Amino acid sequence: MATRIRNGTLVTPRETLVGHTLVVESGKIAALAAAGREPERPGDEIVDAQGLWVAPGLIDVHVHGAVGHDTMDATPEAIWGMARFFAQHGVTGYLATTAAAPPEVLQASIDNLAACRLPDDGAQHLGLHIEGPYLNPNYRGAQPAQYLRDADPGEYEPWLASGQVRLITVAPECPGSLALIRRGVEAGVEFAVGHSQASYEQVSEAADLGLRQATHTFNGMLGLHHRSPGTVGAVLADDRIYAQIIPDGVHLHPAVVKLIVRAKGLARTILITDAVRAAGLGDGDYTLAGEPITVRDGICRTADGGLAGSTLTLDAAVGNTMRFAGVTLGQGLTMATATPAEAMGWSGRKGVLAPGADADVILLDADLNVRLTMVAGRTVFRAS
Repeated sequence: MATRIRNGTLVTPRETLVGHTLVVESGKIAALAAAGREPERPGDEIVDAQGLWVAPGLIDVHVHGAVGHDTMDATPEAIWGMARFFAQHGVTGYLATTAAAPPEVLQASIDNLAACRLPDDGAQHLGLHIEGPYLNPNYRGAQPAQYLRDADPGEYEPWLASGQVRLITVAPECPGSLALIRRGVEAGVEFAVGHSQASYEQVSEAADLGLRQATHTFNGMLGLHHRSPGTVGAVLADDRIYAQIIPDGVHLHPAVVKLIVRAKGLARTILITDAVRAAGLGDGDYTLAGEPITVRDGICRTADGGLAGSTLTLDAAVGNTMRFAGVTLGQGLTMATATPAEAMGWSGRKGVLAPGADADVILLDADLNVRLTMVAGRTVFRAS
């Protein structure tokens, strides 16, 4: 039996198709058929998308938690709770993200994800993003200083062997980081520069070894100077590097979001949330990586006033970026779908509406509210 999504406007996201039907079979996109040209079979499910946008599911490669849960709780309930919330906001796939912690705590998060079945009513976890502990203490942000350390093969080789770790954030100037990048790339892991004081030259050297992303660009890294480009300068100038950004209007001024999109283009800008367990909840006191944080007016801060992740959702990130950077819906969606998929090596399978791709699909209304989320052809969220 097939599912046919009719009467909507398809955003693939790189082209917009009016009057087409999206055909889903066996968890895959079977066709994008012009109206009246798709064959019908008795028993096919019909989804009426009249007045709605039909788009690829969003992909968040940097998100710690939501609705009281965190990746590092290392329980199935935490993963399932996060996944349900993400699906309500159009996310169909995400990288559960850690923070600096003792080795046994990080390993517990890896083991939990490996054993955790996918929820029937939520987004799909696509692996782990290890943010730390191989970071520069001078740019640690909300990362606990006591758990920062140099890269150690005795610790990271089991990560690579697990098959669960997909992305690692490192400070390439710190001892052992370049060896880790070299080894991890061989194992199929992606790397991002972050929480780093690396010079332009040090970032370029890491990129030569295979580093291809930047974690929350401008935040937690050496800034840009016209005579010393630094970490940010290398990220913006090197066409090999994808720039992750948090477009919440707090981590980056809207004008800086526009500048990054202009510098990197749609194909090298990735929208992320960096959301923490406070996302989806109200203001109050929470924890991140075991450290106390406070949320006021939706902004997360450490005890000393530094930013500590966000309460942003990825559907809101798309809308914000459209306003901040003056881009269209298709362009905004590209940075939350096709671009992260390409950065992670999932091009053609995730982040697009195309025959053969996974049937990860969302329906959005005119105000970009998520009305339906489908993961691998299964409806996991439907708005009332």
